[in-house]
Amino acid sequence: MSRYSERKTRKRKKWTHRYRGPYERFFKRPIDICCGLAAVIVFWWLYALVAILVRIFLGSPVLFTQDRPGRYEKIFKLYKFRTMTDARDQDGNLLPDEVRLTKFGKFLRSTSLDELPEAFNIIKGDMSVIGPRPLLVRYLDRYNEEQHRRHEVRPGLSGYAQAHGRNAVSWEDKFAMDVWYADHITFKGDLEILRDTILSVVKKDGISSESSATMEEFMGTPEGVKASWRAPRR
Repeated sequence: MSRYSERKTRKRKKWTHRYRGPYERFFKRPIDICCGLAAVIVFWWLYALVAILVRIFLGSPVLFTQDRPGRYEKIFKLYKFRTMTDARDQDGNLLPDEVRLTKFGKFLRSTSLDELPEAFNIIKGDMSVIGPRPLLVRYLDRYNEEQHRRHEVRPGLSGYAQAHGRNAVSWEDKFAMDVWYADHITFKGDLEILRDTILSVVKKDGISSESSATMEEFMGTPEGVKASWRAPRR
């Protein structure tokens, strides 16, 4: 068993998430399944169109897959449409994101069309329609105790942080929003996040951070640094 697997097994015994109401306990998952199936059935033509365009402009493979931590930090395969080339330097290393991210890739990201395949993750139970975004596995060892709590719930196609700043807010603020969401899951709240996400996509807000084409890598929160975000009153 790997060091990460041992750590993950130890941590799994500590999860103490409490369901906040009947919506989270009984209805959220069935709604997720219905939404995921509806997206695939109704928009099959869009999936096909985007797949063809990705093949033409970016080559193969059409899908980008990567291990991501889900609920209780269980690892799953995330599916997305590819948005970057595989351009490398003379030593065989991948070039920076801003070089490999093409205009077409930027368009897919700005419209969130690259996220369409995540409907299959939702159907499988890896993800939810609304929840904290699934991040990189290597971040798990960099979270503080409070930040780990974002994994008490299934990751989402969109989430509170995604609808309120996306890549334009700090990691500490993102994680504070994620943990707050895990403690305040409601049907009304999920509808509001879905509405705000659509508005954010239309306005193309927060696609990039101030210094990166996507988002700087999370290296851990320095001691003494706290989130500046403040939870809304409910």
